[in-house]
Amino acid sequence: MPRFARVPGNPTCEFRRPDHPVDPIFVNRWSQRALDAEAMPDRDLYTMLDAARWAPSAYNIQPWRFIYAMREDATWDAFMSLLDPFNASWAKNASALVFLISDQLTPAHGASPAKPSRTHSFDAGAAWAHLALQATALGYQAHAMAGIHFADVRQRLAVPDSFHVEIAIAIGRRSDPSDLSPALQGREKPSTRKPLEEIAFSQRFGRKPTIADSVPTNDAGGSEQ
Repeated sequence: MPRFARVPGNPTCEFRRPDHPVDPIFVNRWSQRALDAEAMPDRDLYTMLDAARWAPSAYNIQPWRFIYAMREDATWDAFMSLLDPFNASWAKNASALVFLISDQLTPAHGASPAKPSRTHSFDAGAAWAHLALQATALGYQAHAMAGIHFADVRQRLAVPDSFHVEIAIAIGRRSDPSDLSPALQGREKPSTRKPLEEIAFSQRFGRKPTIADSVPTNDAGGSEQ
């Protein structure tokens, strides 16, 4: 697997190249919208969900829960109706649709009663990342969406009051971007990221690196194949 992401249909065009030797899976994961509308074997989705299960969480509480439908399920259209029209227009071609929710309460323990959790969404985000990376490893892509009907998700999927509706996730294999609307075709490419020096600071927020502690770059000779 190359250490950069390529544009679909143009294998010679590089779009993502990290500054350091990160594993290729991180740059090859991206949020595609052109999906092939094919059924997914149950074992593939279960593998992704199992990867999510192994995410870290505060006190190992594991607040995440997943509610899913496969495209051949009788509930598929009902699940699609929980997305806003923009997302439904392309996610209809996904192989699976997953809603991620998280428990807002830390469970009672001993004499300590249940109390609000400060980390439930953070922990759920870790589970989402595990799922997305496992999807990439299996040859799929997972696209998370906040454009959903949150109140309807809670009501129609019987989400308990103590749980927070986080996001929806469309999963599928890549198809030809020409299947998308003209407006979306131009957006169907891996996005870039901010430079490391804009997001990581030594000792205090916003501190610019000096010669002594500047972020090194990967200057190893030779080109990657």
